[in-house]
Amino acid sequence: MYAMQYELTLPADYDIEIIRRRVATRGHLLDDFPGLGLKAYLIRERGETSPVNQYAPLYLWTSAEGMNAFLWGPGFQGIVDDFGRPEVQHWTGLLHLEGAAPEALPRTALRHRERIPDTVRPATAVESALAESRRLATLSGVVATALAVDPRHWELLRFTLWEGEPRSGIPGDRFEVLHLSAPERDLLGRGKQW
Repeated sequence: MYAMQYELTLPADYDIEIIRRRVATRGHLLDDFPGLGLKAYLIRERGETSPVNQYAPLYLWTSAEGMNAFLWGPGFQGIVDDFGRPEVQHWTGLLHLEGAAPEALPRTALRHRERIPDTVRPATAVESALAESRRLATLSGVVATALAVDPRHWELLRFTLWEGEPRSGIPGDRFEVLHLSAPERDLLGRGKQW
């Protein structure tokens, strides 16, 4: 599994309805994309829960071939043509779990990014993060959760889809899910990725 995300931070006065319409008319185009476990079309609106307007889709790929086919194909080129070339962040998958509500349509996502301190052994940090992800998967309203790592920057990424609002006290950036494409979700694996 590979996790990937790019963030398009939009002006404060940007009409976010433009992104909503874009996803409503184009989101289905990846509903059967080979190699794509899932894509969550995510937005945040400047205000109570976010300091910025942002379109920030997050992908979980079942294969590098699928990720490459998207990045070098017309889908990503459309983003580049319309918004400029964003920085694409990617992480190696560590864990994917279906949650307590796996059949529910997700409405909210939490993304928690955490740098592994230099004083902490990477394996210790990963084991702790795996345990937290397993705990999250059992909570009411969780559709799915994934954990990944960027070993270049020693950063952990936890991405959790929720049926409704996330439980309070769980850290992370909150996003609204506009659409979920999940053609190969069943191929993402269950549990640890090694």
